[in-house]
Amino acid sequence: MVAFLTPEKLWAQPSMARPSDQVQSKMVKVYGAGGLSGLEAYQSGFLVSPAGHIATAWSYVLDVDPVVILHDGRRFESKIVGFEPALETAVLKIEADDLSFFPIPESDDVSWGDPVLAVSNLFGIATGNEPASVMQGRVAAKTKLDARRGTFQTPYRGEVLLLDLVANNPGAAGGALVDPEGQFLGMLGKELRDRKTGVWLNYAIPAGVLRQPIGDIIAGRKTTLPDESNPVLPREKSHSPIGLGIGLIPDVLENTPAYIDFVQKDSPAARVDLRPDDLIVLANGRRVSHQRALRDLLRRIDRRDQVALVVQRDNEILDLVLRP
Repeated sequence: MVAFLTPEKLWAQPSMARPSDQVQSKMVKVYGAGGLSGLEAYQSGFLVSPAGHIATAWSYVLDVDPVVILHDGRRFESKIVGFEPALETAVLKIEADDLSFFPIPESDDVSWGDPVLAVSNLFGIATGNEPASVMQGRVAAKTKLDARRGTFQTPYRGEVLLLDLVANNPGAAGGALVDPEGQFLGMLGKELRDRKTGVWLNYAIPAGVLRQPIGDIIAGRKTTLPDESNPVLPREKSHSPIGLGIGLIPDVLENTPAYIDFVQKDSPAARVDLRPDDLIVLANGRRVSHQRALRDLLRRIDRRDQVALVVQRDNEILDLVLRP
């Protein structure tokens, strides 16, 4: 059956040209490490403050502090200032100011059928001042992802906007969803595929869900930066990777990520099912930017105390507690 639009409906279709131009200056391209297996080393992000704070999706692209490219082609080295594991959301910071940005509203007024634009680095081909990719579609549903527990691989169990457009390709993760006026509606999620059927789910995390976590990170109320207030303990009294049963990949780079190479049998790591190729991203709430950072963090934890790790396994984020 073919549906035809009447002249009245055609007239009612909103023009997306103007909001598409408006949002370009607020979008960024993010380039990073790409993991161990030749995975995509790019994704999307958007500015959330005039001082250079950028929201994006947490992924293997952020194994190291990534490069950020603005809409005008300027390149910046960025720092990861915070990470919310439950939302798979990270905030980066570049040394720039007076930038266009998206104010994040406290709530949204989005409903089924509303027209939207998905703006992102979808194809990963832009390296300079090329514009971000723009896809037009509609909101297919507003629901909770919790209903799909055990089917899709994601730690997020909250409200999502399901989208009637292909918006969750790898490079699109961390992009922006906007309305016909260019107002921010949500952040595009990572590639989400059904474990059994292979069906993709195109979704965005609503602005109202993101507002407080991003605001807390920017304001310093929630940080994953290293805490050096705890003293370094003698080696015989502190934790270490090998003491937890973890062997790391060879530390041959200046900032080698904390990828697990092997796990010893009957160790604390084995008991929580840590696996080779898992990436340790947080230890006791502090970001593990490289292997030296992990060793330093563990040297500040008494070996009689438990160690809480946040681990990335493929596209999953896992919370694990290692007990000595």
